[in-house]
Amino acid sequence: MKFDYHMHFEYGSYDLDWVRGFFDSAKTRGIDEIGISEHSHGFIEFKELYYDELILDDSIVGQYQQKWLKKNKFKYSLDDYFSFMNSLKEKGYPVKTGIEICNFKNQAKIKEIINNYDFDYIIGSVHFLKGWGYDFSDIKQVWQEHSLADIYHWYAQEIENLCESGLYDVLGHPFNIRLFKNLPDFSVDSVLVRVAKALKKANMAIDINTGTLYRYPIAEISPYPDFLKIAREYDLPIITSSDAHQPEDCGRYIDKAVEYAKEYGYEGSLTFTHRRAEFKKF
Repeated sequence: MKFDYHMHFEYGSYDLDWVRGFFDSAKTRGIDEIGISEHSHGFIEFKELYYDELILDDSIVGQYQQKWLKKNKFKYSLDDYFSFMNSLKEKGYPVKTGIEICNFKNQAKIKEIINNYDFDYIIGSVHFLKGWGYDFSDIKQVWQEHSLADIYHWYAQEIENLCESGLYDVLGHPFNIRLFKNLPDFSVDSVLVRVAKALKKANMAIDINTGTLYRYPIAEISPYPDFLKIAREYDLPIITSSDAHQPEDCGRYIDKAVEYAKEYGYEGSLTFTHRRAEFKKF
């Protein structure tokens, strides 16, 4: 069986005409079930968290992020989302209701928000390092202002914080800090093990995500082989995903993700219902 559990409707709107294309692409690619994991920045409930935690000063990062927060953000409430997703389920579409939440420091606020909703699964993803959105291609020159060793340490610390909260089922796109080809010329093995141990303790799965294969210069599936090997050694379960933001990308390269996982000894992936995981063979 094949699943795609990380994608977003946010470039369109909550109407059947837009989302039907995701299901059409899934069917064409033989995907049995999809999961929608809307970004937390799509919902008004998370707005204060972004304004509290992002750099929003007069620096290059701050000016860019001020503009980013005003573009297609906080359009819906979680009630709107659940109403739409429940309507899809009632119509018989094979879909699960997830969310992808950024790595906020205020995990108590996150808990307060998500406890009011019956998500099928929750992805926690590191999108910010010390208030800087490192995956913004328009300001990727900012990478040159930081030590890569520091970036790896910061990234691992953010994952540990997500794990310690106990709020998440899956780590999104592990080690996509490679996305702009800023690759270390030093060993990061200790960082990889550190992350794997934290995920194991938190009973979290990892996201085998093809988005970094077709959307970023690195052109590789996340996580990259060095971490997937260690993840397998620590028996971390997986989900497979395309990180689609457009209907035509739903299920994109999932076959490749499955074959990649098999190379490291994985025989299946997780699906989720009401935060309960179930293993399904490929």
